[in-house]
Amino acid sequence: MSTIRDTQVSAHDWWRGAVIYQIYPRSFQDSNGDGIGDLPGILERLDYIASLNVDAIWLSPFFTSPMKDFGYDISDYRDVDPMFGTLEDFDRLVEAAHARGLKVIIDQVLSHTSDAHPWFEESRQSRDNPRADWYVWADPRPDGAPPTNWQSIFGGSAWQWDTRRCQYYLHNFLIEQPDLNFHHPEVVTAILEEVRFWLERGVDGFRLDAINFCTHGELKDNPPRREIAEGFIGVRPDNPYGYQQHLHDKTQPENLAVLERLRSLLDEYPGTTSVGEVGDDDSLRVMAEYTRGDQRLHMAYSFDLLTENASPDHLLATLQTMEAQIGDGWPCWALGNHDVTRLATRWDAEASPARLRLYLAFLLTQRGSVCLYQGEELGLSEAQLRHDQLVDPAGITFWPRYKGRDGCRTPMPWQAGESHAGFSRVSPWLPVPDFHHALAVDHQEHDPASLLNASRELLAFRRRHPALSRGEVHFHSLHEEVICFTRHSGGESLLIALNFSAQALTLKTAWRAEALEDAPGMINGHWQAGRLTLPPHGVAIARCAGEAH
Repeated sequence: MSTIRDTQVSAHDWWRGAVIYQIYPRSFQDSNGDGIGDLPGILERLDYIASLNVDAIWLSPFFTSPMKDFGYDISDYRDVDPMFGTLEDFDRLVEAAHARGLKVIIDQVLSHTSDAHPWFEESRQSRDNPRADWYVWADPRPDGAPPTNWQSIFGGSAWQWDTRRCQYYLHNFLIEQPDLNFHHPEVVTAILEEVRFWLERGVDGFRLDAINFCTHGELKDNPPRREIAEGFIGVRPDNPYGYQQHLHDKTQPENLAVLERLRSLLDEYPGTTSVGEVGDDDSLRVMAEYTRGDQRLHMAYSFDLLTENASPDHLLATLQTMEAQIGDGWPCWALGNHDVTRLATRWDAEASPARLRLYLAFLLTQRGSVCLYQGEELGLSEAQLRHDQLVDPAGITFWPRYKGRDGCRTPMPWQAGESHAGFSRVSPWLPVPDFHHALAVDHQEHDPASLLNASRELLAFRRRHPALSRGEVHFHSLHEEVICFTRHSGGESLLIALNFSAQALTLKTAWRAEALEDAPGMINGHWQAGRLTLPPHGVAIARCAGEAH
């Protein structure tokens, strides 16, 4: 079986194997009593984040925005929206994070802007102004219909008619999010200057939203998909986006040139990094392509582990496919984020502690970097909101079959006994579910058996054992419900076995294993005399001492 090689890390390559804690600012901590989380609120909670034993924070958008898509529609790339604070607040946050040994990664939404951005406001005025071609404009078909059949991820045509230019403009997302024309060299140069602004302020890297959407192909219709394959972003029977093969509207070869320009800029700032979000039917291949060599992205993640499929077959196939394709590229793994149903609900309707520990162990023993979404360390499950409580445009459009992304974006619970769980003094922008109070940070903080403390232990364990994040990986077949693999780095070899069944298992193995003195308490499986014993949803990690005789 093919093997991903051991990777040694220099100080500038801190991101290899790093654990990145994703913060959704409006839901993390409200510092000024307006019901919306902000940058000073994040600053208040930095000690908590550092206590988790993560390496970096990733801040979802906090830029000036009309908030049609909650910050992913940017009208000024170089300023902080007043609801989140000021540039001075951001500078203080970066300084304080660095003082605690935390790197700072910020979202960059490069493929599109808000329709309120000055660039677009100028572009739409005429067909011959200086920025006329900065966005993707096209004439209608002879019958007045849109230029192609391309669909928006948020539903409906990806083309919007503009009465001033008497043309359509492309928007892969909301109507209020027009796509920039990355085929225009001035656009690429301008966008890179926006990125440089934040590099000069000391950020350590960027999470690049929808990075494979930067360029489009010829204006040809996408062919129909033969069958609707559940699971990928936007691919649901209720969304027409999922009825097409997206051959012409994203993931174009020209995108690589954009990535190379971006990487060249980042290389001017040693120690900075990039992680690209890739949403594509063949996303593992694209991840490998986008991170290959040293002239493109540093790392990338996809939605392959963000689906509802938690079967060991699917998980193992994803890892093995990535292994076969990644070459010298680098993956970043995530089991949750601000766009998908929370892990505790998506993979386990009962949100049982044993399963949540298993999923955490699965994530943190993989080769690559890791994104951990706020609240996953607490075991938060999806909030169930009424239709009148929804604010997410996707949820409002596709209700009731798809309830949108609000359920994973509710505020972080800090104090079990406080109103709104200590997030805010007033009613927050989304309600805190009653059942989240019992999972609040202060409730779990002093319970040695809590998921919060198990997360801390396992994160510290991963940090102490580079074999888990960067070492070679070999997969082994033991049982249809068990994912088993060895990790090797330097002089250390580790054996990992994860039981995805609700049954206790005793299995014969081919290895001699030795217990690890620093193993976290949640490691409850045992290797002994060529046998592996795993409780239901159990985890075993041991030092590999060779094959059994």
